[in-house]
Amino acid sequence: MSHDPLNVITLVSVGAHPVTGRARRAEQDARAVDLGLSLAGKELHLLHAGDPQAEALRAYLGMGLAEMTVLQQPPQADVLPALGNYLRHAGAQLVLTGSQAETGEGSGMLPYLLAEQLDWPLIVGLAEVESVTGGVAQVLQALPRGQRRRLQVRLPFVASVDNAAPEARQSAFGPARRGQLQQQEVAVVEDALLEEAQLQPARPRPKRLKVIKAKTGAERMKAATAKASAGGQVLTDMTPEQGAEAIFALLRGEDVLR
Repeated sequence: MSHDPLNVITLVSVGAHPVTGRARRAEQDARAVDLGLSLAGKELHLLHAGDPQAEALRAYLGMGLAEMTVLQQPPQADVLPALGNYLRHAGAQLVLTGSQAETGEGSGMLPYLLAEQLDWPLIVGLAEVESVTGGVAQVLQALPRGQRRRLQVRLPFVASVDNAAPEARQSAFGPARRGQLQQQEVAVVEDALLEEAQLQPARPRPKRLKVIKAKTGAERMKAATAKASAGGQVLTDMTPEQGAEAIFALLRGEDVLR
C-alpha cells in the first residue's frame, strides 16, 4: 500500500431495518465506510446529500470519525448534480458507495450515473483494495459463487461496495454523539421523474421454472429427479480426510479454490 495520503470519500445514506423499518445506517454503506477507514484512516471523508437532521447518520460517525459533510437536499431533489459538483472540487481519488440504497428509490443507479457524470471508471462489487501505487490501484472484485477477480484501475475512480466486502465494525455511542455534521447549502435540482413515479416495496422476482417436455407423469418425474441428481455424490462411510478431500475437489471444480 502506498504511504502517500489517499483522498477517499465515502457516500452514505439513511438505511432502514429490514423488519421494523426503523431508520439506521445502511448496511452496504457501512461496509464502504469500513473499507474507506482501512485505506485513509481518520482522514476518510464522509459525504451525505439529504436531511442534515437525520439522526441515523451519526451511526457512521460512531465508527471512528469526527465529522461528516451534509449537502442539504429535500426528499424530492435529484442529488446527482450536487454530489458530482462537490466531488469535482474535492480532489477525491477514490469514491466509495453502497451498491443500492435501503430507502427512497433504491434503484442502484447512483454509482453508474455518478461515474458517468465525472467521467471516471466504475468498479462494481468491490471486495478489497490490495494496493495503491503510482496512481494505480489493485483491487479485488467480487463475482458470483464466491469467486474474486483481480483488477487494476487508474485513480480517480468510483467503486460500489456490496455484501461481499468485510462486515462493518460496530458504531460506538460516544463518538457518534460527539461527531459533527457539517451542513452546506447547495443548489437544489428537482427530480422530475421521481415526482411522476409511484414508489412501492421491492419484492424478489419469482424464478422461472424450466418447462419439461414429457407426455406422462412418470417421464416428468424422471426428468426432474435426473436434473436434481446430475453430478451429485452421496458421501457415506468415509473418513474425515476423505470427506475433506471430496469437498476440496468440488470447490476446485467450481473455481472457488485454485
